[in-house]
Amino acid sequence: MLFSNVKLDSVISSHKPVPHGGLYSISNPQPEILDFSSNINPLGPSSKVLKTIKNQLSTIKIYPDSDSLKLRKDLQNYTKIPLSQIVVGNGATEIIYNFCKSFLSKKTTVLIPIPTFGEYEAASKLAGTKVKFYKTIDLKKEIDNFILKLPTNGCIFICNPNNPTGHLLSKKDLKKIIITAKKKNTLVFVDECFIELVPNYEESIIKLVKKYDNLFVLRSLTKSFGLAGLRIGYGIGSKKLISILNQIKIPWNVSGLAQHAASAAISDPNYLEKTNKVIHTELNYLKDNISKLENFTCFDSVTNFILIKTKLKSSLLQQKLLKKKILIRDCSNFRGLNKNYIRVAVKTRKENQKLLQELKKL
Repeated sequence: MLFSNVKLDSVISSHKPVPHGGLYSISNPQPEILDFSSNINPLGPSSKVLKTIKNQLSTIKIYPDSDSLKLRKDLQNYTKIPLSQIVVGNGATEIIYNFCKSFLSKKTTVLIPIPTFGEYEAASKLAGTKVKFYKTIDLKKEIDNFILKLPTNGCIFICNPNNPTGHLLSKKDLKKIIITAKKKNTLVFVDECFIELVPNYEESIIKLVKKYDNLFVLRSLTKSFGLAGLRIGYGIGSKKLISILNQIKIPWNVSGLAQHAASAAISDPNYLEKTNKVIHTELNYLKDNISKLENFTCFDSVTNFILIKTKLKSSLLQQKLLKKKILIRDCSNFRGLNKNYIRVAVKTRKENQKLLQELKKL
């Protein structure tokens, strides 16, 4: 059969990949470019992780454990959540798509606060759902009104802390959302991929999955432990939700090296503590100094990146900084934002000083 005779479903033909940051988001990526567009651990992977990868190189000749059993046991110890309530994915994004494919349909109404991570919308639409948006730059100030908008027999996605705003909802507010959603037979998908990069984070709701079967929590080792190139994340939910996700995932979805690296990463909790000391110091340093510049207004953030409103056009600003070997995130393609927003990650003092030096020249 000729491809021209193949009729694609409308959700397939209309699907558009979500733009992201990172060195490969630009046409001429170079290793010497300082990447402020990717919100990963400013210290990168720990020495323990690097040593583990080196020691496990010989395992690339064998198939990995398709069930990621050892890693899931290690995650059980790390999260205090039973093994049967944990699924591992090839990055958090794979889990988002598998979740939508499994539990959403054309009959599902999805509600997404914007601006936020674009893959929730893309994966939901690929599942054929009807997607609605709640536009707000700070959801915590509008929680009660947001709760009034929750769909029945639907699903809501909440990024906490939110990308790109850096705002964090309290456990109390999230619990109100979950309880109301349960009464409406609605799923609540909470993305906590940055929660471990919030100094003194007590607002994680990961333990609530034991009580609420409509709750699903997403985590990533990409951001927290600097494993972006290995692609690994995990999700936590009820036994029923997790059994389905484990059933439909592709075989060998996570490489052996990624599994070994992830286990090593979560066995080194002191590294997160060290990381968060850097984030706490450098977040304040960056925000205080950028806020002093005439063309920039910083939003409050609790994590390792800052959303900035700029009087300069974001795409032009990105181009100017690229000439200085600095890559920032142009946020004009975030639904709910426009050409006057950029996002920068928190990095080390030397790197942050370089960014500030170039921003002052603009």
